[in-house]
Amino acid sequence: MLKGFFNVPEPINEPVKSYAPGSRERVELQAAIAEARGKVVDIPMFIGSDEVRTGKKIRLSPPHDHQHLLGYFHEGDSSHVEQAIQSALGAKYAWENMQWEQRAAIFLKAAELIAGPYRYKINAATMLGQSKNVFQAEIDAACETADFLRFNVKYMTEIYSQQPSKNDPGVWNRLEQRPLEGFVFALTPFNFTAIAANLPAAPAMMGNTVVWKPAYTQVYSANIIMEVFRLAGLPDGVINLIYVDGPIAGEVVFQHPDFAGIHFTGSTAVFQTIWETIGSNIRRYKTYPRVVGETGGKDFVIAHKSANPKEVATALARGAFEFQGQKCSAASRAYIPSNSWEQVKGYLLADLAGMKMGGTEDFTNFVNAVIDERAFDKIMAYIEEAKNSEGVQVLAGGTYDKSKGYFIAPTVLLVEDPMYKTMCEEIFGPVLTIYVYHSEHFEEALELVDQTSSYGLTGAIFSRDRYAIELATQKLRHAAGNFYVNDKPTGAVVGQQPFGGSRASGTNDKAGSMINLLRWVSPRTIKETFVSPVDYRYPFLESEE
Repeated sequence: MLKGFFNVPEPINEPVKSYAPGSRERVELQAAIAEARGKVVDIPMFIGSDEVRTGKKIRLSPPHDHQHLLGYFHEGDSSHVEQAIQSALGAKYAWENMQWEQRAAIFLKAAELIAGPYRYKINAATMLGQSKNVFQAEIDAACETADFLRFNVKYMTEIYSQQPSKNDPGVWNRLEQRPLEGFVFALTPFNFTAIAANLPAAPAMMGNTVVWKPAYTQVYSANIIMEVFRLAGLPDGVINLIYVDGPIAGEVVFQHPDFAGIHFTGSTAVFQTIWETIGSNIRRYKTYPRVVGETGGKDFVIAHKSANPKEVATALARGAFEFQGQKCSAASRAYIPSNSWEQVKGYLLADLAGMKMGGTEDFTNFVNAVIDERAFDKIMAYIEEAKNSEGVQVLAGGTYDKSKGYFIAPTVLLVEDPMYKTMCEEIFGPVLTIYVYHSEHFEEALELVDQTSSYGLTGAIFSRDRYAIELATQKLRHAAGNFYVNDKPTGAVVGQQPFGGSRASGTNDKAGSMINLLRWVSPRTIKETFVSPVDYRYPFLESEE
């Protein structure tokens, strides 16, 4: 067994490739897309050393081309959840006792595979399976996944290096970071391949074993993630990948005595139900489970009267409509001052007029499809209600078509009522609602921003007035866990802007930081006394005579 304190490679953010016409990466990615579209894959669950095929196949298609068949995955049932839990528990002893540098090496290798030979494969899978354009897939599937793995290894070493600073004479104090006692459940969303990789990987890196259930609409790229983890040397049973309906999986997981924690990204309603279920079962568990979740957002942009109108319009165009607004950080409500509204509107409408919409295979398309028919119908209902509501004007978009793919045009609503439902409720689609406030009532507008939504994930202030920036930063302290000054509220980078929010947006355990990894360990203090006392009596007991 190796002995020593090891320095890991210093992490840097994976450079984002341009995919400009004629570039090598563009050619290689186009080839990967063509290869993926040209075959039908059969995706099993991964439980321990077994590839599990149930025969109950669910179809996978691109959201922008739902008649095309990418493949099938095999859906499991409650028995497979039980098997995955037993596999995780069976792998636990060997995994948690493996030296930390060996665990680190596995995930560092996975990062190199993602950034290197698997870059185009995982980008292609994300583009086809989740309908992300080339840039959105690159910054997510390739770059952010590699960043999570590399930076988390660094954070892991920093956690392990933290030790008590004082030792009394004859005493040695030590701190051990133990993995949790039991298994961790990772429940991951469709919208970010990197999040789907990080949620099981972060607890596993700290010595935990995991049952991972991805969203069905992300299985296509989840399969690539698992392929990379296995190729990197992840032992069987450390991460068990299952495709089981959420309530069925929860019925098994949340009643199991060895349930030790959940790493979740998804809707607020689901997370609150999970929290209630855990609470009602609390007496079943061997330990108090760690509940870590990032949920919804109703993310804002507020512009001050001093803001540059072109900068505001660009932030709205990108922040609201990249990946069809299907980011929990997407700009979905904006407060624009009356003095600059006409300019902002002009620039924004011009940007929208230049945006192309279509399949991800055509790299000139900025906007692609929403994830599935259920999402399409939900977003469409909001748009139709807005069209028929007093005091609401559809400035752009408002059209949709699901005959070939689930396409919804970028839609901008202008409302007279700052409490209209699309200013308050999370839509999770390409819909931006704007309220124009009197340019001299900035402080009142800040109050609106803070009080309108139950969420507290991301937000942005645009201003050239430093006093206004300072005021917004103070007034909106609890309105956003990630707060941006003169930038759009999306695009958090691992190692630079740890991501997460509070209020109804989650536990704010900041994925991409040491804070998150600390949730997956349970510290033990060890005090060693070199020469033990042999007399129970203390000096104060002695007589004064």
